[in-house]
Amino acid sequence: MDQSIFTELSLVIVIVAMVSLVMRFLRQPLILGYILTGILVGPSFLHLIHSKEAFDGFSTIGIALLLFIIGLGMNINVMKRVGSSIFTTAGALLVTIGSIGFAAGHFILGFTLTEAYIVALALFFSSTIIIVKALTDKKEQDRLHGQIAIGVILLDDLVATLALLFVAAGQDQTVGLNELGQLFGRGVLMLIGLVLVSKFVLPRVVKAIAASQESLFLFAIAWGFGVASLFEWTGFSIEVGALFAGVALASLPYAQEIESRLKPLRDFFVVLFFITLGESLEVAHLQPALWPALLLSFIVIVLKPATITSTLGLLGYPKRVAFKAGIHLSQISEFSIVLIVLAAANGLVDERLSAIVTIVAMVTITTSSYLTQYDTQLFAIFNRLKLFDFLFARDRKHKERKTKVKYQLFLFGYHRGGHEFIRTFKRLKKRFLVVDYDPGVVELLQHEQVPCLYGDASDAELLEEIGVQNAKLIVSTITDSETNQELIRHLNFYNPEAVIICNANSYEEALQLYELGCSYVMIPHFAGSERLSSLIVRNGIDRQHFDRYRQRHLEHLEKNHPLTLAEEAL
Repeated sequence: MDQSIFTELSLVIVIVAMVSLVMRFLRQPLILGYILTGILVGPSFLHLIHSKEAFDGFSTIGIALLLFIIGLGMNINVMKRVGSSIFTTAGALLVTIGSIGFAAGHFILGFTLTEAYIVALALFFSSTIIIVKALTDKKEQDRLHGQIAIGVILLDDLVATLALLFVAAGQDQTVGLNELGQLFGRGVLMLIGLVLVSKFVLPRVVKAIAASQESLFLFAIAWGFGVASLFEWTGFSIEVGALFAGVALASLPYAQEIESRLKPLRDFFVVLFFITLGESLEVAHLQPALWPALLLSFIVIVLKPATITSTLGLLGYPKRVAFKAGIHLSQISEFSIVLIVLAAANGLVDERLSAIVTIVAMVTITTSSYLTQYDTQLFAIFNRLKLFDFLFARDRKHKERKTKVKYQLFLFGYHRGGHEFIRTFKRLKKRFLVVDYDPGVVELLQHEQVPCLYGDASDAELLEEIGVQNAKLIVSTITDSETNQELIRHLNFYNPEAVIICNANSYEEALQLYELGCSYVMIPHFAGSERLSSLIVRNGIDRQHFDRYRQRHLEHLEKNHPLTLAEEAL
């Protein structure tokens, strides 16, 4: 039966909503639900999608919006600082995984030399959209491991562009230095043009239209899609173009407003990308490819993160940063599938490789979704096993410095009202220290001569070094509930008399933190940093005062939320 695109889209959205509810009930990553929906609506089962080109277009829009928004929030200073590390990590990854992938393909799986080379290159690429989605969901795109991961996948995309250029040449292998030189020249001209426009033209244009939010929204989409299309026309990928389009607007004061308005649109089209990815999988064709795909998936899921962790350890990065960066790169890319399909179309590889690489993509993307969701718990296990410890014994490049000063007040995380607490700490005239996981924030605070250091609130060694066991008040504006829970557990053991104030995104998180012993929990729509700051100034840091406020807040939560503390505990 013929169906309009609207009908197909409506049916797909209804099914993905139902599958997502099941995934949420089972506490599984929603990305897995989106991919499963694609398999359900694809040719192997319901076969609901007939307008394939339209859905491919929707997924491309999702990728462009995702990368554009990442560019809007990208910290250029941090990227400059870690630039050499990104090149080194990507180079080590290309050599190590390329060599292992080639050996496995040629000597174990029996691929030809050309097939083994192309498969090895496909294993090197990591999925831009998976990594960026995971980082933005956990609000870690500005963290050091997030910046490294984004930098590596940006280089991936550039290498992928060159690889596709060679493969597109077909069997005659006619791509030479002339074509590469032209591509490089176009890229340099594009970047120079973007720098000039972002410095001299965009500030005036955006200022002129910023009074109308609707005009600002339309301009942002026109700019992002226009630059992405221009990059595609000059031979680069849409992903690279969209990312640089966002970076060009990142320094403007309206970047945050543009980002907030584009996020709902991004979320919708990103869902369609994952559905389209799942829909391309035909189950009946994949059984013969299962064993080779599992072997290659092992290389990507286990050896790829190990290579990244080892490289960053040798470069002097903290173990947590190295581990999390490796975890986020533990999958292959949509580029990998495109590369193999194009190579098969040009007769460079056998058709069966398309099925093998498709399975590798599905297995690694699904697995990496779990790994990134539970990366904090996995790091705790990794840390206890003392794996790769010999790589981290040397001095760190981003070392959390020890301090002999005894601080009474601590602030973990500067964003979300941190400046308000610093103002309050200064009024109390007590020694305080700000700890943040973003080197860009640390650089800013150092410039403003605020006592600070780079570090992770869940790092027990760091907490001991800076002396939180002697603190009177600890405030965490960090939004990650797991990190706050680890911080509270540490303080309950070493400093049970301290006043602990944490941030929560929901009633459920607030109740969990209270159960662990948090003195007070900030919920943005209930009590923000300004209200807590005035409370601290008025009552000091007496724990008894906070116990009373804590009890009143608990009563409010129990009355205004269906889950009581007892039910939450069950």
